[in-house]
Amino acid sequence: MFDVLVAIFQRPNFLTFVIIFLWGFYIMITRYNLVKKLIGMYLVQTSVIFFLVSISAKKGATVPILLSTTDPVQALDYTNPLPHVLTLTAIVVGVATLGVALALCAAIYRTYGSLDEEEILKRLE
Repeated sequence: MFDVLVAIFQRPNFLTFVIIFLWGFYIMITRYNLVKKLIGMYLVQTSVIFFLVSISAKKGATVPILLSTTDPVQALDYTNPLPHVLTLTAIVVGVATLGVALALCAAIYRTYGSLDEEEILKRLE
C-alpha cells in the first residue's frame, strides 16, 4: 500500500487527472441543469486531454524525423506523435460537441422555457 502512495505522489499529474475526471463525472451525475451537465462533460474531456498530454511527455526525446538513413534508429530517442495527434483530435471533437450541445440547450430553453431536466421531463409527460 505504501508503494502505491509513493508512486502516486511521484506523478502528481495522474492524481490531478483522476481528480478532474471524477469532479466532472460527479457534476454530470448530480446536477439537473443541462448547462451544468455540459460543464461536467467538458471537465471529463479536458481531463482525458490532460492525460494524453501527460503520457506523451518524454525527457530528452526529439521529434521523429530521421536525418540520416545510415544510422540505426533508436526508438528511445524519439517521441511518439500518436498521443499528440489524438490530443488535437480530442480538442476539435470536444469543441464541436460542446457547440452542438449548447445550441441544443438554447433550442430546449426556447421550447420549454427551462433548462432543468426534471421540469422538462414533467412537461413531456
